[in-house]
Amino acid sequence: MVKSIDVSECGLLDGFLSRKRAKRVNKLIPHSHRSGKILDIGCGMYPYFLLNTDFSEKHGLDRVIVPNASAFSEKLCIKDYDLEKELTIPYADNSFDVLTMLAVFEHFDKEKLILILREVKRVLKPGGVFILTVPAGWTDKLLTIMAKFKLVSASLFNEHKDTYTHKKIVSLLQTAGFQKEKMHFGYFEIFMNLWVKVTK
Repeated sequence: MVKSIDVSECGLLDGFLSRKRAKRVNKLIPHSHRSGKILDIGCGMYPYFLLNTDFSEKHGLDRVIVPNASAFSEKLCIKDYDLEKELTIPYADNSFDVLTMLAVFEHFDKEKLILILREVKRVLKPGGVFILTVPAGWTDKLLTIMAKFKLVSASLFNEHKDTYTHKKIVSLLQTAGFQKEKMHFGYFEIFMNLWVKVTK
């Protein structure tokens, strides 16, 4: 999963892009699910999305150690956990109403992604929603240039394992057991990023 980076490695636009991503994803979450539990995989050292979404109970997983996570919010529970190594989500079946992976999907190898997506399906409640965002495949060269000029984090960009289209993501989700008719797709940030929302 995404490694810890210090502030000096952050790109000039990283904060702005995080805010735009959180805003887009918040609009995709059904209001009816907010009285339940959310899990954000790859929440980062500063869990911006979790801090800016309303849920009864909020959980995050990342392999970075989040210092004093409880200081962010009493409702926030962050686990230091390397999902790429463990390949299991450390929660019981049917635990969450919503699960998110925001700009994290592209950091996993395809073979591991299938296993992780099966785990996502396992821990989602029936009727639960999984939302992911990923850079659009065509942006790879543009992101290379942006990383060179320190507009985005070169460290994180260099960890990308693959590029994605909606079609490619659908195939992976179907292999993991999700149904295509329960998927919705879209773009944001002038078509530079994809979002996918699927209901269990």
